[in-house]
Amino acid sequence: MIEALRIRDFRLLWFARLISLLGAWLMAVAIPAYVLELTGSLAATGLTLAAEFLPPVLIGPLGGVLADQWDRRRLMIATDLLRAVAIALLLLVREPGDVWLVYLALIAESVGTVVFRPAAQANTPAVVGTGSALTGANALNAITDGTVRLVGAPLGGVLLGVAGFGALVWIDIATYVVSAAAILMTSRLVTPVRHRGPVELRAGLAFLRTDRTLTWLLVVLTLFLAANASLSALLVPFGVRVLGGSAQIGLVMSALGVGFLLGAPLIRRLIDRTPPGYLLGALLAATGAGFVLLFTSRSLVTALPAAVLIGGFGSAALVTAQTTVQRRTPNPVLGRVSAVQFTGEAVATLLGALAGPAITGALSLTAAAYLACAATVLSGLLAVLLLPRTRTQPTPA
Repeated sequence: MIEALRIRDFRLLWFARLISLLGAWLMAVAIPAYVLELTGSLAATGLTLAAEFLPPVLIGPLGGVLADQWDRRRLMIATDLLRAVAIALLLLVREPGDVWLVYLALIAESVGTVVFRPAAQANTPAVVGTGSALTGANALNAITDGTVRLVGAPLGGVLLGVAGFGALVWIDIATYVVSAAAILMTSRLVTPVRHRGPVELRAGLAFLRTDRTLTWLLVVLTLFLAANASLSALLVPFGVRVLGGSAQIGLVMSALGVGFLLGAPLIRRLIDRTPPGYLLGALLAATGAGFVLLFTSRSLVTALPAAVLIGGFGSAALVTAQTTVQRRTPNPVLGRVSAVQFTGEAVATLLGALAGPAITGALSLTAAAYLACAATVLSGLLAVLLLPRTRTQPTPA
C-alpha cells in the first residue's frame, strides 16, 4: 500500500475516491429517511433503491465503451460534476409532490457512477502498473471502502438530525466538486485508441469470450454477489426476529465494516503469492461459512465475530477478483471488461435482493439463508475448479 501511495497521481485518485465515497454514504440513510418523512410511504422509500439500481442494469456496458474511447481523466471529472449537479436537484424537494425529483436525481447520479467506475478501474493500473503496487492500491481502496462504510451512514444519520437534509446535500455536492478538482490535478495519461460505431461494445465482449478465466470469473462473481445480496436482504428481518431489534442490526453492520478493514491487509500479503483459483475459492468458502455462523446465531456473542469474518473474507475476495481482471486485461479494453463485470454485479445484486425475501415467503427465513449460504460456498468451489491454479502475472498495457 505504501508503494502505491508513493505515486502522486494515485494519491490524488485515492483522495478523490475517499471524499466522493464519503459524500455518497452520508446520503445512504439521509435520502430514504427524508423520503419517508415527506411521504410516509414505504413504497416511495423503496423506490429510492430501485432508482439507483436501474442505470447499471440498463446501460452498464456502455460506461465501459466511453471509458475505453474517451480520455479517462476528463471523463471522471465530467461525471463527478454531473453527479454534483444531479444531487443539487434534491435542494428543490420540499413536499410530497416533489419526490419525483429525488428519483430523477438518483438516476442521474447513478448514470454518472456507471461511467465513472470502469474509467477509474481502468485508470488505476495505468497509473501504478500491474505489479505489486496494483495489489497495494486495490487493498488500500478496500480499506477506504470499509472505513467509509463504517462511519459514513451513521454519521449521515447524525448530521441529518443535527444540521438537516439541505446541509447534507450541500456537503455531498462539495465532495463531488473536490473529487473532480483532485482528478484534475493528476497527470494526463495516454488516451485510449478511439474506434467508432457498434464495434465498441463487441470488442469488450469478444475479449471476454477469448479469455476463459475472465468468463468463468464473471460466473463465479455473479453467483457470489446474488447470494450475498439475498443474505443482505434477509439480515434486517433476521436481526429483528432473532437478535433483538434495529440496534443489534446496526452493530452487525459495523462489524461488517471492521471486517472490511481487516481483510485488506490480509489480501495484500496473499494475492501476489497465491494462485487466484485457490485464493478466491478459499475466501468465498470462508465467507459462506461466516454467513452460516451468522444466521445460526442467537445472540451478538456469535453474530458479531461472524460479521467480522464475512466482511474480511468477502472484501478480500472482491479485491482478488478485481486485481485478476486488471492483470489479465489489456488496458485499451479494460474499461469495457470492467463495465460488463459491474453490470453483472448490479443484475446479480438486484435479483438476489428480490430472491431472498421471495424464498422466505415461500419457505422460511432459515431455508432462504441456508440456500444462499450454499450458493456462496458453491461459488468458492467453482473458483477452485475453473480459475487458474498458477499465479497471475502482470500484463503489459
